[in-house]
Amino acid sequence: MKKLTIFIYGILSYVMFLGVCVWGIGFIGNIKVSNSLDALPNIPFSQALMINLGLLALFAIQHSVMARPAFKKWFTKYIPNAAERPTYVFLSNVAMVAIFWFWEPMGGVIWSTESEFIKNSVLTFYMFGWALVVIATFLIDHFHLFGLKQIWCELKGQKLPPAKFVMPSLYKRVRHPLYVGWLIVFWATPIMTVSHLVFALMCTAYILVAVQFEEKDLEAEFGEKYRQYKEAVPMIIPALKARKLTEKELVSKS
Repeated sequence: MKKLTIFIYGILSYVMFLGVCVWGIGFIGNIKVSNSLDALPNIPFSQALMINLGLLALFAIQHSVMARPAFKKWFTKYIPNAAERPTYVFLSNVAMVAIFWFWEPMGGVIWSTESEFIKNSVLTFYMFGWALVVIATFLIDHFHLFGLKQIWCELKGQKLPPAKFVMPSLYKRVRHPLYVGWLIVFWATPIMTVSHLVFALMCTAYILVAVQFEEKDLEAEFGEKYRQYKEAVPMIIPALKARKLTEKELVSKS
């Protein structure tokens, strides 16, 4: 019964995540949602700014603290190992819903375009960013990333396979294609308001800080392989040509 409960919990967390992503597409891209980044302001700018910074800080703290190995080690003293990742996903969902629901638009247009061609081109690029985020997760291990593999192994009474260092297609051009996708999502907009700019700047700053902690964790987990990978492949700005370095070559050098 405990295993089944964890399994159902993990599935519900993932389904909630899918719904939050759909909401996020509309919220950030101003597509068929009532309260989007670029909606008309309701309260004074200073109040809106403080509320929005607080919402983003809440997400950043939750998303980063819970991702650290030390926190996971402490947390799994109180919950089953298989429930740790689904809980991370669930609380990330809650933090994102809080942003989408309580965000206060701040008005002020920085740039905009009346050209339908440019609008459609930018929105296409925006959707490409979302597609890149999804593709990047599947290229490594989407089901492990969102806790589905953990709850499945728990349900079947199987041991969770250890994480393996992989370097598929996009990851030979840039170490974090997932973050590249997010940056496109944050900045690709035909109408840039002050509200959108604050969101994009803060999220970009968060990524640039969070990636440093993530890389330290990856070095601790994969050792010399990842250090060599860092030397060969750029972090955020993709290389024009994919590196021919393979996982086997990294093993042979380590």
